[in-house]
Amino acid sequence: MSVGRFINCAAIKAAYVSSFRQTFHGAAISAVRYKSTTPQSEDPLGMKIIGGPRSFINKLEFLEPKLEDAIPIYRVYDTEGKILDGTQDPKLSEDVLHQMYHSMIMLNTMDEVMYSAQRQGRISFYMTNYGEEASHIGSAAALDNRDLVFGQYREAGVLVWRGFTLDEFMDQCYANVNDPAAGKQMPVHYGSRDLNFVTISSPLATQMPQASGAAYALKRTHPGLCVICYFGEGAASEGDAHAAFNFAATLDAPCLFFCRNNGYAISTPAHEQYRGDGIAARGSGYGMITIRIDGNDVLAVYNATKKARQIAIEESRPVLIEAMTYRVGHHSTSDDSTAYRAKKEIEEWTSGDNPINRFKFYLINERQCWDEERDKALAAECKKQVLKAFTASEKRKKPSPSLLFTDVYDDLPPNLVKQRQEMVDHLGKYSKHYPLDDHEPV
Repeated sequence: MSVGRFINCAAIKAAYVSSFRQTFHGAAISAVRYKSTTPQSEDPLGMKIIGGPRSFINKLEFLEPKLEDAIPIYRVYDTEGKILDGTQDPKLSEDVLHQMYHSMIMLNTMDEVMYSAQRQGRISFYMTNYGEEASHIGSAAALDNRDLVFGQYREAGVLVWRGFTLDEFMDQCYANVNDPAAGKQMPVHYGSRDLNFVTISSPLATQMPQASGAAYALKRTHPGLCVICYFGEGAASEGDAHAAFNFAATLDAPCLFFCRNNGYAISTPAHEQYRGDGIAARGSGYGMITIRIDGNDVLAVYNATKKARQIAIEESRPVLIEAMTYRVGHHSTSDDSTAYRAKKEIEEWTSGDNPINRFKFYLINERQCWDEERDKALAAECKKQVLKAFTASEKRKKPSPSLLFTDVYDDLPPNLVKQRQEMVDHLGKYSKHYPLDDHEPV
């Protein structure tokens, strides 16, 4: 599908046929939207049904899942970067295109270095973004930087686009003295008040109802802005996701729900995660305008997010975007994805539908504003910058142990004052057993 089409559930009548199936991650499974061949009758009393007008039928019929006509996937260019419909090319300036590509390469380079650092024991944990770079950069580029972002934990590219520095990324992962959270968050749990990026929380989907509430608040206090909430198809199985959808829809909150359907959640294949036509099919059930897009096509992501933002703000309503992509890397450094998928599958996606390569082909062949020589120079420069920030961050001291007791209470209660003093006394007595030279003073 090369022409973007949002599904407007407000226009859906009670009787019509539209079958859909899931063909992009797992088995083709769907539900049929229903049209009865039996003549419909009006209620003789003109009864109004709670929840809105409805039609009546005289024949007992159920909705039957069928294996046909899935919600289509919107894309702008193919796997070779060739534009499929010229009207869908946003024709962004070369400067913007180069910034988008630079952000994707920088994100990819940082992942390579930090993943290796974790494997060497230099940081405790890391999550790569391999294969999902287009969904980050395409969506971030379409937003206003004042829009509030609620991430899950694999949206580092959004921060790259907004100007989060390499030093800030490294300092957070190393939990050093420059980490705003003073080492109290897991690595990759970034946050930035200045960049309107709410700090990541580990439990799945907790950010989703928060995003609905924040969007409702923005509508009342900052009209013209919206919230974007990123989540995965695995998080969509949490109860918080359903509560978030319903709250946003009933409160007419300008919230973009951006699902990164990367096929495997933490380790569960999509065909085991849900039945029906993926996540997009849930939008209509909650009264949300919905679209499914090629999450490896950065321009499709950009177009869809830009239009969704316009709808959310101008019509004051939530929009659901399902971006079909693929998690090339392991879920995290605690995971071995070859336990639940074949290496050959990963290799096929890496070579055949790589979002960075597809965008590069577009830049070289369609826009003729890039070449292989510049590509090599960019890769080398990104590597140089990442290693420089990495080295500097690794050398910085860790926060003072005394900060363990801060950031919860405005005034420490007596029991914590006592515990803090006990810790100070303990470290003073047994200092040779602790790496205190690596930390700021207690």
